[in-house]
Amino acid sequence: MIFYEFNNKNNKDMKKITGLFLITIAALTFISCDPIESRQEAKGAVTDAEINQYVVIEQQVREGKKSNYFSFSVRNLKALTQFKHGLGTYVGAGTNGYIQCFVVPGQQTITAVILNADGTKTEKPYTFNIEQCFDVAPEWALFCGTGSKTWTWDVSLGANMHGMGDVNDNQAGWWCPTPEERVANEGVGASFKLTASGSSLVKTRTDGSTQTGTFGFNMTKTTGFARSMGFFTTSGATILAAINTKGGETENKFHIMRLNENELRLLVIDMDGRDSYKPDVEGWGQATHWCFRVKP
Repeated sequence: MIFYEFNNKNNKDMKKITGLFLITIAALTFISCDPIESRQEAKGAVTDAEINQYVVIEQQVREGKKSNYFSFSVRNLKALTQFKHGLGTYVGAGTNGYIQCFVVPGQQTITAVILNADGTKTEKPYTFNIEQCFDVAPEWALFCGTGSKTWTWDVSLGANMHGMGDVNDNQAGWWCPTPEERVANEGVGASFKLTASGSSLVKTRTDGSTQTGTFGFNMTKTTGFARSMGFFTTSGATILAAINTKGGETENKFHIMRLNENELRLLVIDMDGRDSYKPDVEGWGQATHWCFRVKP
């Protein structure tokens, strides 16, 4: 009898403990579910109405003209927003609140790219009329003419238009590949077009296939190499036969050795410390040269 009462008492205590345990679990489940529902409400693509309300692009007026400078702001839109323009992608603060977006006047497009919480993208284009461009680097006209310019091999140099040479030479000379030894379909007859609008680079191979990317340049950066005018860079696509002669690596960054209306000569130093000139004990330095001319 004593055993029965002890056991019964234990049963009652266990029932109480079990009941409290179940109530606690239910409460925790209720509490934990609430944020999950909130996160679900935050998912999904933003609406066009939200973009119109929160995304602001303003064109700057200079000297009474609609200029090539713009400011961007995103207010209370709970999604990462980027802006693709003629010279790249805006993702942060610009100089004095404005950034240069184009170097060519006329109808131009800025695209807002919304990175939604569900992993999708929403893109919305905005069209503006550029009446006058300000602060345009003169090199844009050399690279792209009045809008676009097509470059091809400078065949007047023969085999010396591309290959290995000294870093102080104006063209290749030590070892120069034949057209067959160059990157397939990127020898004589191939070309690449540089377009100011969108900083576009389109390479056309001899078999008709194309590769599209972008380009940029920096004429103010200190290169550490006195003869260099600056850097020419590419992304997505690159120049013809963009393989250095040292390690067979694809190149996307080049010293600008000559740039005028008709000639473009690029160089990569095939040594440690690519951005600087570090000659050997005899004063020589190995480099890969690319020599181009405007396509007739």
